[in-house]
Amino acid sequence: MTDDAIDALFRAAEAARAHAYAPYSRFAVGAALVTPDGAVHAGCNVENAAYPVGACAEAGAISAMVAGGSRAIAAILVLGDGEGLCTPCGACRQRIREFGAEDTPIIVAGPEGVRRRFTLGELLPVSFGPENLARG
Repeated sequence: MTDDAIDALFRAAEAARAHAYAPYSRFAVGAALVTPDGAVHAGCNVENAAYPVGACAEAGAISAMVAGGSRAIAAILVLGDGEGLCTPCGACRQRIREFGAEDTPIIVAGPEGVRRRFTLGELLPVSFGPENLARG
């Protein structure tokens, strides 16, 4: 991925994160993904008083992608605060797997910029995906 492409994802995640609804954790997260055709989709976390009914930022971005008619993730960036890395949770790793491949880049960022890059295979090794299901 080019620096310009990563910057575009960062800006989209930052804009989405500004709209996060996180009154309980006070941990706002934004995510943005790009499809193979260059479309960018973003999402933010939305908490709920009835834990764990909330939605992760990555799930929001993936939902926006699917609603927009796309079915493949070329790369995804996740933006969160704090000292630690804001990597996708286990459920979101599986959501990304549904539309990504082992080599799909997952870029983890903080307000200052990119902190670390992974592939989906690094974060979800030996994964179960659509090809594991018999289609008939």
